[in-house]
Amino acid sequence: MSAPLILASGSATRLRLLRNAGLTVEAVPAAIDEATVKESLRAEGASVADVAQELAHLKAERVSRRLPGAMVLGADQMLDCGGTWFDKPESRAGAATQLLSLAGRTHKLVSGLAIHRDGASIWTHRAVATLTMRPLTPAQVETYLDQTGDSVFSSVGAYHIEGLGLNLFEKIDGDFFTIQGLPMLPLLAFLRVHTMGLV
Repeated sequence: MSAPLILASGSATRLRLLRNAGLTVEAVPAAIDEATVKESLRAEGASVADVAQELAHLKAERVSRRLPGAMVLGADQMLDCGGTWFDKPESRAGAATQLLSLAGRTHKLVSGLAIHRDGASIWTHRAVATLTMRPLTPAQVETYLDQTGDSVFSSVGAYHIEGLGLNLFEKIDGDFFTIQGLPMLPLLAFLRVHTMGLV
């Protein structure tokens, strides 16, 4: 690439996925009050997909206005289970409560992407994955949390399917990268057209 892609996020997972795909990427997290945005959009009747997309736009726009000419990627992920929206847990107790709420049920992960340049949107994408968690006892959840440690705090849903979290599921429908919060194939297809340096 002639210039680096800017990731408007502090997500280590997204940064790793982009770099593993051969992209030159710099992370510049956007200062967005996500909780307030989600609350406002939900009050307006927005869907989880709309919220994920809007947050991706806000992140990309905010950073792109600070970096003229840069291609800035914003991304966000929402988890919806039966109309309840889940966020990243802030404590072990919160993670346990989340996992027990999801156990034995099907939920959706929606990932929204947006690329902005000079504050204007030039590309958007959204993708959905559907996951069914197997029934879990409180003891099984505690064992899982013992094994995973603080890593669960970085994931909406308190799991990583690329690790021990895969053991929590009985069925997964959707793209692996969408579940990780960054649908890579459509993103790479866009970047191939608009940048240099990709195979």
